[in-house]
Amino acid sequence: MVDSKNWFKSWFDSPYYHLLYDRRDEDEAKRFLNKLINHLNPHPNSKILDLACGKGRHSIHLSNMGFDVLGVDLSEESITHAKQFENKNLHFEKGDMRSLSLDRRFDLTLNLFTSFGYFLEEKENIKVIQSLDSVLNQDGSIVIDYLNCFKTIQNLPKEEEIRKHNITFHTRKEIKDGFIVKEIEFQDKGKPFFFKEFVKLIDLEDFIRYFNQCGLVINEYYGDYKLNNFIKEDSERLIMLVKRKR
Repeated sequence: MVDSKNWFKSWFDSPYYHLLYDRRDEDEAKRFLNKLINHLNPHPNSKILDLACGKGRHSIHLSNMGFDVLGVDLSEESITHAKQFENKNLHFEKGDMRSLSLDRRFDLTLNLFTSFGYFLEEKENIKVIQSLDSVLNQDGSIVIDYLNCFKTIQNLPKEEEIRKHNITFHTRKEIKDGFIVKEIEFQDKGKPFFFKEFVKLIDLEDFIRYFNQCGLVINEYYGDYKLNNFIKEDSERLIMLVKRKR
């Protein structure tokens, strides 16, 4: 049985999660970060939080750019892996995005590549935003990179079969109760496995409402990793630059 409320705790800490998603486009991620940093032009000594950092690919690149970076993720396995890359400007900690207890503040907090909307109750999403705000310097910025719900629904693949390292992952996606629900089924060494992913369909108007409840406002928003304008019908992403209300 899948624990729908806390599905992410077991799935994100599973080696099969990292196996299924092991070929995410690293070059695209670096180009996006370069574009974003060039656009935001943060101070060279800026402190950056990479929330839901996974194994640290974004944190590492930001550190290589000269910033002081902390990566935080709930997955023990991911943080253990990432810690091998630590240096004086790069650190990793295990933590829950809904209740950050950090002894520092950040000039820029990042939540990238749809690392949001995992929770079945809307109040939990609000907690994430409040948590990001709680560790933000007064003039700091939050960047949330999410999927564009409208475009995603129009192009949702129903079923896929993905072969990775002698394991065949069978995936199915459907829209259910305001979520994209992805079922993942496979066998390894004769043993069956079954996981689910839940990502809430949150559109721009929903995010505006979330941020307003937290005393925040969207300053800019974009539709792809080249920071082109957001077009609801066509854009692949919804990338938001958020600040505190003046």
